[in-house]
Amino acid sequence: MNTKKLTEFDPLIQESITKELQRQEEGLEMIPSENFVSLPVLEALGSILTNKYSEGYPGKRYYGGCEFIDEIEQLAIDRAKEIFSAEHVNVQPLSGAPANIAVYFALLEPGETILGMDLSHGGHLTHGHPVTHMTKVFNFVRYKTDAEGKIDLDNLREMALEHKPKLILVGYSAYSREIEYEKIKEIADEVGAMTMADIAHIAGLIAAGEMNNPVPLFDVVTTTTHKTLRGPRGGIIMCKEKFAKKIDKSVFPGFQGGPHENNIAATAVAFKEALEPEFKTYAKQIKANAKVLERKFNGYGYKLCFNGTDNHLLLMDVTPKGLTGQQAEDALTKSGITVNKNMIPDDPRKPMDPSGIRLGTPALTTRGFKEEEMEIVADMIEKVLTNHEDDKILEEVRKEVKDLTSRFPLYPELA
Repeated sequence: MNTKKLTEFDPLIQESITKELQRQEEGLEMIPSENFVSLPVLEALGSILTNKYSEGYPGKRYYGGCEFIDEIEQLAIDRAKEIFSAEHVNVQPLSGAPANIAVYFALLEPGETILGMDLSHGGHLTHGHPVTHMTKVFNFVRYKTDAEGKIDLDNLREMALEHKPKLILVGYSAYSREIEYEKIKEIADEVGAMTMADIAHIAGLIAAGEMNNPVPLFDVVTTTTHKTLRGPRGGIIMCKEKFAKKIDKSVFPGFQGGPHENNIAATAVAFKEALEPEFKTYAKQIKANAKVLERKFNGYGYKLCFNGTDNHLLLMDVTPKGLTGQQAEDALTKSGITVNKNMIPDDPRKPMDPSGIRLGTPALTTRGFKEEEMEIVADMIEKVLTNHEDDKILEEVRKEVKDLTSRFPLYPELA
């Protein structure tokens, strides 16, 4: 067995890891789907649990030697149930997209209809975008937001009555408003549809009681375990007990083989953190910080999609300022501020060069940023976007960013 340290055996990989650590330490991470996990989560993720194969479920494995794996996976399940008030939980999906796909195959027959949100209006690729393989299997019909930037429930009801979907899907990757799950459930009941929510982005806010929880109400709810939940990259499926066997069978053996138990252990650790009182304080601060950005960017004259935010993110049209989403992302990257270009509702531009940028507050909140720091961050972003072609100003902002982040060390133990 190779017993050398990574630094000695593969210095090229170690060098890239070191540079990435430096990038995270010295930059402002504002992609709303990204966050920083704790050292205990990292410790579990990099543990010897990666050595173990464990096809099956706790108490029902196809491999021997899983008695301690069972303990770990059951802890993850039990903690998720406690956090979200779930009847049944499967913690084995490798991420959010596989979780969604497993649900479709568990509950639907090929050709049946799913009513989901259009990608450009805040939806997700796996919610029915034509580029995905799932649209070859199921019939996706996509609804949109109205002129006010809200989900038009009257239109949603009309579409449901017209298309008679087997499943109505809510939950978004770029939508910044609260979701009225009760009203959507009423529409689903009226047309005899099942309900599904993808809460990948807002799971941490829901866990802390800062946003509505669809789990007790909806038939199935999926989420990633990273993002606002601040765990490793993975996914879970929560459902009513009556769907438990179908969901479990769809995940394994239907869609996946052996689960990644090191990820599941790290997820269990993150769930334990989510049950701590400090997590509620953290979630409240995420929203407070997002409101600072909303106020500041409104003041600067940017067009905020959906007219603002109720959660952790903002989707912002930058074309009125004379630049595209790609140009904005590039200029901010040069300045040490990481966001992602993003399409806006009914965007006339292409996905790789859209009209908007998407930015959020989870990662900066994890570092300890509060309202005072978010004021500074907003001013930095405005300075960059206003002077996006001036490399001298971009370099000045980069130095300001480095100075600000130095006051909020991320992983001092790893430096």
